Amino acid sequence: MKHTIDAQDKKLGRVASEAAKILMGKQTTHYAPNVVENVKVHIVNASKVIFDAKKLREKEYITYSGYPGGLKTKTAEQFLAKKGYSYLFIDAVYGMLPINKLRAKIIKNLIVTE
Repeated sequence: MKHTIDAQDKKLGRVASEAAKILMGKQTTHYAPNVVENVKVHIVNASKVIFDAKKLREKEYITYSGYPGGLKTKTAEQFLAKKGYSYLFIDAVYGMLPINKLRAKIIKNLIVTE
């Protein structure tokens, strides 16, 4: 089954939470938390999402390599310039999925188009 979500004039978190619910299969009658649903979610118009100027400057994305001195932070503005809107959506949805072995399999069913 394929779902399409239009992100035009919507907030990032609202679209991401809707996509996460569909990817987990919570909207189906036969929901099971230990099964990956056969659902593809396509987010269109990702670059037309509403993103406040203040949030672009102040929101930070943190990565850690595991080594001493390996903590790196980027603002949302820098993250957008380097990766684009599609990775912003992927990161938001990935954070909303349950942390288990199915997480990597579920996120593969997300397609983002700018």
